[in-house]
Amino acid sequence: MYNQSPIHSSAGTSHGTARSYLIGFIISVVLTAIPFALVMYPTLPRHLTAWVVVALGVVQIFVHLKYFLHLDTAAEQRWNLIALIFSVVIIVLLVGLSLWIMDSIHHNMLAH
Repeated sequence: MYNQSPIHSSAGTSHGTARSYLIGFIISVVLTAIPFALVMYPTLPRHLTAWVVVALGVVQIFVHLKYFLHLDTAAEQRWNLIALIFSVVIIVLLVGLSLWIMDSIHHNMLAH
């Protein structure tokens, strides 16, 4: 039904099959529809809904990395994976430290 041969880039690296793209797309749609339904039709407490949305968002990031960006632990992907991990660490540090600074400023402004 679908072409099962991998799609290759100009560099000769494999970019998956049409079936893998379809699987990734379906999983992404489901991982988007569940949080949307939880927010539109609230059945859980708000804090639990927020955590479920965040958790499914993290799962969706990994689905995109695997099915669309084709990142894995293969030797030819090692540098891409290291660059991704470095980028994530820098973003977490920037966002986390910015939030910490803003929280500290907020508490110091209330104290005076």
